[in-house]
Amino acid sequence: MFCDRRLFLIAAAPLALLGCNSVSDTAPPLGQDFGEAIKYDAALQTIDPAPVYPAGAAEGGTRGDTGAAAVQRLRTDKVKTPQPVATGGSGGGGPQ
Repeated sequence: MFCDRRLFLIAAAPLALLGCNSVSDTAPPLGQDFGEAIKYDAALQTIDPAPVYPAGAAEGGTRGDTGAAAVQRLRTDKVKTPQPVATGGSGGGGPQ
């Protein structure tokens, strides 16, 4: 008897959960612009497979010699010291 009751509850549980279904045929239709924010954000983060570079600019993958030289300096512990860059202008909020 106990086994029959448990079997009945296991079989009835999915039927009881059907009442919790939130999908309805009477739901209002979504606008045509639904999801545009996600599409816009994805487009911003997508790499252009055929970028257009301005004349004289270094194109991606064309500076292998400088990359190889940097790796060689890193491996031989002769890394160049970064040079400070002056941004110019006035302002700022730190102590002088």
